[in-house]
Amino acid sequence: MSRSEADIKAYDEFIKGIWKENPVFVQVLGMCPMLAVTNTAVNAIAMGAATAFVLIGSSFLVSLLRRFIPKEVRISTYIVIIATFVTAADFLLQAIVPAIHKELGAFIALIVVNCLILGRQEAFASKHSVRFAVVDAAGMSVGFTIALFLLGAAREILGFGTLFGQSLFGPSFEPWVVMILPPGGFIMLGMLLLAGNAWKQRRLRTGNRVRKVA
Repeated sequence: MSRSEADIKAYDEFIKGIWKENPVFVQVLGMCPMLAVTNTAVNAIAMGAATAFVLIGSSFLVSLLRRFIPKEVRISTYIVIIATFVTAADFLLQAIVPAIHKELGAFIALIVVNCLILGRQEAFASKHSVRFAVVDAAGMSVGFTIALFLLGAAREILGFGTLFGQSLFGPSFEPWVVMILPPGGFIMLGMLLLAGNAWKQRRLRTGNRVRKVA
């Protein structure tokens, strides 16, 4: 593979995680943190950053050691690697942003069982070079964080009338309390999935009409 071909492949691997294979809107993975901690935009970004740290770090290490990990114990090895990065992320958040760490609570530790992370190790990092494994992990991380932010921002705006803690509508705004509760997470996620699928169907119909005309 030439350098230009490798660059194109790396770009495609990165982009697919953001849109074509978005872990939330397409693969519907990582729903536990997606619904549990996205009552504000700050919490959503913090969880996205922690997940990105774990996913990129574990993908790098799994790809680097893929030839030395026996197939019989590969899943156990992946979990140990992931757990190590989760512990590091937990300590970093606790040291740097203790207030956000308290808000996220046990959901930081639960990154260990996020099927998105283990799935990328088994499906991609263990079969590709370090470069492509890291690029794939970065793309998936960006896509996951964008999804978290969209949900968190929408819920914060409707549930508190703020964004990043800044008031948007003034004291007369009547908050939609349901949006900061678990049912609000399900409702908003459903609306985002509906909007995304409607957009995809519209693009598909437009593409079909263009091909028929051609």
